[in-house]
Amino acid sequence: MIGSWLKARAGAFVFVLLICALFGCAATKEAAKCVLGVSTKELEDSRENAIKEKLNCAYSECYKDILEGLKSRGTYVYAQDTKNKMIAVYVSEEDTTPVGVFFKVVDDKTTQIEVSSPSVYGKEFIANRIKSIFSPGEKKGSSDAKENANQ
Repeated sequence: MIGSWLKARAGAFVFVLLICALFGCAATKEAAKCVLGVSTKELEDSRENAIKEKLNCAYSECYKDILEGLKSRGTYVYAQDTKNKMIAVYVSEEDTTPVGVFFKVVDDKTTQIEVSSPSVYGKEFIANRIKSIFSPGEKKGSSDAKENANQ
């Protein structure tokens, strides 16, 4: 009984090693992220159709302002990566439409953002939220009701 259990465990271990060898650890890591619901590959693949905008601020300032602004407006941040210049969010805690915000440094005072999602609604919604963060007449932390009233 114990012998068959050990053989099954050893077989499973060999299978996992074989998968890693054939597809590489990166693919295995991405598969694990998909299972956990935190993969950003779909967002990266959607970048060709992203909403793009240039902002008059340095990368680090833009990144910080957008991250804080989205959180304060009820957007759920599920991944952030300053090294790869990306923030991945869900529209809200209830609406798990994935949206990615990617940053490109244009120069010391200009940053281009790309808002991507497989959902047109999701990327437009988050792009509008980001615009509201940088709108001079609106304070950070405004409510969605106020944001919707302006639309």
